[in-house]
Amino acid sequence: MSKKVLVVYYTQTGQLLDIVNSITAPLAADSEVSLVFEELKPKPPYPFPWSSDEFFQAMPESVKGIPCELEPLSFKGQEDFDLLIIAWQPWYLSPSIPIHAFFQDEKAKKLLAGKPVITIVGSRNMWVMAQEKIKEYIRQANGRLVGNIVLYDKAPNLLSVVSVIRWMFLGKKERYLLVIPPAGIAQDDIAGSSKFGHLIHGALQNGEFDNLRAELVAAGAVDVKTNLVMIEKRGIIFFRLWADFILKKGAYGSGSRIGRVRLFKYYLLIVLYLVSPFASILYLLLKPFRSKAIKKQISLYQSN
Repeated sequence: MSKKVLVVYYTQTGQLLDIVNSITAPLAADSEVSLVFEELKPKPPYPFPWSSDEFFQAMPESVKGIPCELEPLSFKGQEDFDLLIIAWQPWYLSPSIPIHAFFQDEKAKKLLAGKPVITIVGSRNMWVMAQEKIKEYIRQANGRLVGNIVLYDKAPNLLSVVSVIRWMFLGKKERYLLVIPPAGIAQDDIAGSSKFGHLIHGALQNGEFDNLRAELVAAGAVDVKTNLVMIEKRGIIFFRLWADFILKKGAYGSGSRIGRVRLFKYYLLIVLYLVSPFASILYLLLKPFRSKAIKKQISLYQSN
């Protein structure tokens, strides 16, 4: 029996589409599976490369879930798909603005209702708090999250900050000064992600998704770094405070709020390079005494 799968994604650099193509390759190879791709297109598009001001202007709307306008979606919300795959990336420990816009669209809500959903995350390294928001969106639409796949940049945290800034602001992804690794998710990890597609294909053929989450986790699809979770959980609190502070001066792109946006930029750089190393040391000191809590966290964030 033929199966129909909708793949929704938003990408600026093309990296997330590479991930999606790798994961869905086993589905695409099956003549009985019809893949329908829906690229989310903000109106107007976000720039790439970004300027510094444009990049940090996106923080309040990302954190507060304020959507942008999207080009019209190609579906009406009444189509009958056997599976929905939603590929997204975090911005500021939150879903990206176009993904917020998708989940808040009434046609998308109708489409999600009663359907199995798989999420694919392409991230620098912090994605947990944003995925919790994605779970909430899916629950509110009465969708059924049946699996999650996370690919992330495995370079050391403070080095990957430099590499991603060069990529976002200059469009340069290659290794820098012998020390700074190439930006983004390793090509071997992207190519290897097709193993998750085989698991999805098996569940789709059988029409049975109850065991898929456990199979994906066992295959390494959701690697929860609890030291980074600790930083995320505290970071999102301060991001929300900053978002409220900036939004009092106007909406996205407003020149009247640029002073507060730049203050946030300096705050973030200070936190990344002065505060986060101490947080990591504290985590290591406390880790032997928190084994039960850590196991509980991993189980929670690997769950649907």
